[in-house]
Order: sequence, then C-alpha cells, then structure tokens
Amino acid sequence: MTGFETVVNLKDEAATAALGARIASALKPGDAVLISGELGAGKTTLVRGILRALGVEDHVPSPTFTLVQAYETPALPVFHFDLYRIESDREILELGLEDSLNTGAALVEWPERGVPARLSSGALRLTLTATGETTREARMTGPSRWRKALEPA
Repeated sequence: MTGFETVVNLKDEAATAALGARIASALKPGDAVLISGELGAGKTTLVRGILRALGVEDHVPSPTFTLVQAYETPALPVFHFDLYRIESDREILELGLEDSLNTGAALVEWPERGVPARLSSGALRLTLTATGETTREARMTGPSRWRKALEPA
C-alpha cells in the first residue's frame, strides 16, 4: 500500500494540539501539510500544536492577512501559509509556496484555494470538521510514512 487514510476524533483543543505534536514528530524538509476545514474548525489550533512541538514559543497568529509566516525551529524551517484570501495562481507563486519545500516544511491552510501539483501529490492532507461545540474529526490521508505517527493507537 502506498498511502494511508485514517480518522481521529478530537475531544477538545488539547487533543487537536496533541495531534499537531504527532505531526511535528514526523515532519521533515520537503513536507507539505494541507489543512482544510470551515472557519473555526481548528486549522490554526492544529498548526499551533505542530509549531509548539517543534519549539516555537512565540505567539503563532493566523496568517490570514500576512498570507505567510516563517518560523525557524531547531528541527527545520516551517512556513505557515493561509490561502483564504488568494485569488490567483500567480499570487501563490509570489508567496514562495513551492520554494519553501527546498529548505523546510509548509503548513497550508485553505489548500483548496489552489496548491501547485508538486505540493499536493506527496502531501499529508487533513480535513477538520466540527462535530460539536469543542469536538472535531480529523480525516487524514497521505504517504504511508505518516501511518505510524498518525493512526490511532
């Protein structure tokens, strides 16, 4: 099998952050993590969990208006993209989304707005869905190397 698919139920923000820590444990240069979900589904909470686990102690804002935030972590550079306000493929090229994979990893919110094929083909894809006031479902698919870190025990 060349890939995997799994669903994880998240009971609260702490569980979402813990999933982020599991993703961080397997993150390496060249990885793209594509995170989909409606407004308020927990995309930025998940990204914060990933970055905290990688040693980022500073405030981690949603890059909705800046479009991209860069973080130097002890393990690797991480670029947090938010494509919500993107209107053209040219804008994505100008952000340096593909270039970010040359040295680090890309965490991309709203990838359905337009992610280059190079990123999406080997990416870890997550869709977060609110199932209650604080509960979420994380549906994940990706290359098989993610299986050990992400499948429920």
